[in-house]
Amino acid sequence: MSFDAERAVKATVKWIRDWFEVNGPGCSAIVGVSGGKDSSIAAALCAEALGKDRVVGVLMPNGDQADIDMAKLLVSHLGIENHIINIKGAFDSTISEMKAAGVEPSKDTVINLPPRLRMSTLYAVGQSRNGRVVNTCNLSEDWVGYSTRYGDSVGDFSPMSCFTTAEIRAMGRVLGLPEVLIEKVPSDGLSGMSDEDKLGFTYAVLDRYIRTGEIDDPATKERIDSLHKKNLFKLRFMDCFRYDGVEVKADE
Repeated sequence: MSFDAERAVKATVKWIRDWFEVNGPGCSAIVGVSGGKDSSIAAALCAEALGKDRVVGVLMPNGDQADIDMAKLLVSHLGIENHIINIKGAFDSTISEMKAAGVEPSKDTVINLPPRLRMSTLYAVGQSRNGRVVNTCNLSEDWVGYSTRYGDSVGDFSPMSCFTTAEIRAMGRVLGLPEVLIEKVPSDGLSGMSDEDKLGFTYAVLDRYIRTGEIDDPATKERIDSLHKKNLFKLRFMDCFRYDGVEVKADE
């Protein structure tokens, strides 16, 4: 069955309205705007659902951001309130304090700290502005764990987590977003590589596999399956010990 982007947009917009009626009447949607397609389309969906006056875009460069003009284009196009909050001071201070404490930050730490600081910033803005934080992940990214735990993987509500990358792009066109934002090459903005370079396969291949189960290269299938299995913990509630009150014997 072909994807009906217009119908998907209407259904998502209604869901966002209904969610806010229950979980935040009168509240604003707080969106971390990177200039990529996901944050752009999430912001556009919220503006359509709530009105532009109830959407706040937060741009969070880590020092200089080469593509920040894309983020500025998005907030200008939608006409939403926006703020630029640079996280470089917080990032540099955390790394410096870790080193001073004798903990050498790993490469992955340096890559994943910024999105975690950004999420803390979004919640700080949300609490200060009576807002609810938007999760901007999509199904394709979630499928292979391409997000930072307690960074961009979280939020108060997730309007796009059941849509693939291709479907999100189609929805962006229905919403009338500039093509340059919809087709911007996906990148984490941290490693200097595109998403597809890091993953080792294209989103087109991944989307087809998710929706149809079809894939041409056995090695790519094995990699996708492995990533999916390894990262399922990111999608479930935190593992929690359930104590049943039964006495534990000394030798157990």
